[in-house]
Amino acid sequence: MEKLTGLIVKAISGFYYIEAADVLYECKARGVFRKKGITPAVGDRAEITVLDDGTAAVDAILPRKNSLVRPPLANLDRLFIVASVSEPSPSTLIIDKISAVAVEKGIEPVIVFTKSDLADCDELLSIYRSAGIRAMSYSIHSHQDKQELTALLEGKISAFTGNTGVGKSSLLNSLFPELEIETAEISKKLGRGRHTTRHSELYKVGRGYVADTPGFSTVDIERYEVIMGDEIAYCFPEFREYLTQCRFSTCTHTCEKGCAVLDAVSAGKIPVSRHNSYKAMYDEVKNIPAWEMKKRQSN
Repeated sequence: MEKLTGLIVKAISGFYYIEAADVLYECKARGVFRKKGITPAVGDRAEITVLDDGTAAVDAILPRKNSLVRPPLANLDRLFIVASVSEPSPSTLIIDKISAVAVEKGIEPVIVFTKSDLADCDELLSIYRSAGIRAMSYSIHSHQDKQELTALLEGKISAFTGNTGVGKSSLLNSLFPELEIETAEISKKLGRGRHTTRHSELYKVGRGYVADTPGFSTVDIERYEVIMGDEIAYCFPEFREYLTQCRFSTCTHTCEKGCAVLDAVSAGKIPVSRHNSYKAMYDEVKNIPAWEMKKRQSN
């Protein structure tokens, strides 16, 4: 019998595939997890017992630093939000919603504007870089872009999210041809289509891991990850230095007199598009009771 600690890289049909000591073990979770309401997730660090006959079981899940509900992923270091410069045009509201969720969970958002060879994205890059969010343009024809993006994956657990048509599959294929993801987002290797993903999986890329991406769209995060109304402002990094400067402690940063955030928007220190996204997000949840918000967060 041997005790090991490893990384859950795949979860399917009640089995957990854990990479430990350079070996991949197929494990079942002990019944204690069901009793405690704990569901192991891809990205979890787990303690396992390997018996002499080669069978293995998950004994414990180590504390998580973050997790996503759907797809179920844990301990992400970076979330790459992929948006195209054109065809389709980018939605700053969607980008801002997803980046806010990442910030709230302690995941670094990285915004990647694809198809940069088709249109200029300097204005978009300026918006997010001024907000303290890492942003880059990407062309599948640029070796330098590939090097820059690959470097951001080294030693990290990462996931990519983006809606159909933004060039996410082409981007991933250009970085990792071995994944064999078709542009229609059908994985030859996995045999699954755009809406048929049934499990999460991490692939080793260099010294890092990237989550299996077919079926992981921005819709998943918008639907299943909810931020409380009074917490949204803290998920916009460029707001933080102004939040304690408002005239009223109950300021919602939407329309009040003496609001330091609104003053910063007027002075050009906060991009108008970012503040518009904040207001839209705040309006979506401001009338939802706290008990219902907590229920949504737990689902």
